[in-house]
Amino acid sequence: MRVWHFDVRRGRFMHVKAANPFNLTDFLVRVLQTFVDGRSIIEYAFIAHQISILRVMSFLKCSFILLATFLVVYGQQCEVCTKVLTDAMATVPAADAKNANKIAEAVREHCGGAKAKEHKFCFYIGALPESATSIMNDVSKPLSWTMPPAKVCEKLKTKDAQICELKYDKEIDWKSVDLKKLRVKELKKILESWGEVCKGCTEKTDFVARINELKPKYVKTEL
Repeated sequence: MRVWHFDVRRGRFMHVKAANPFNLTDFLVRVLQTFVDGRSIIEYAFIAHQISILRVMSFLKCSFILLATFLVVYGQQCEVCTKVLTDAMATVPAADAKNANKIAEAVREHCGGAKAKEHKFCFYIGALPESATSIMNDVSKPLSWTMPPAKVCEKLKTKDAQICELKYDKEIDWKSVDLKKLRVKELKKILESWGEVCKGCTEKTDFVARINELKPKYVKTEL
């Protein structure tokens, strides 16, 4: 039996001898493992003999499902970091796009108005006056090299794992949500995402009243 293996470095298919019969389950596990390990090379094996058309179709279907799942999960990684850096870079003039110092200034300025999860991210990278440490050089320099924000965030994860653990809270459907049924913790999160507090609030009804008071300011959709 011959197993065809695509060698990315050589840019062509190579065939190697397979001592054991092809096992579809084991192969799919190996493909999934490459996703989990975050490797950049995905091996595809094509068996020349002893595989029916049905098994080939089953293999392709499973591969597409695995790939789609990987892309969804990968796209959600470092989402707060990616959005903040993307928004900050959008404010940088084209003439300064390769100037690390100007980019750092733009990130700090953008972080000045950040709230909730974005504020935490800015604190982690040292873009706020109260930040304990700073890794701004690891942010601004790669961006000045035109490295995509998502890739910069992936590298920042090695500096501080908390950066990519930040995720946005699920958006609230204000047309159907019943604030009285939410927990106090969830009500506090709503206020936190707005950068607001509820001074003197001790009961759930106090938090609900405060949110309803501020809702016209932060909720733009027609209720």
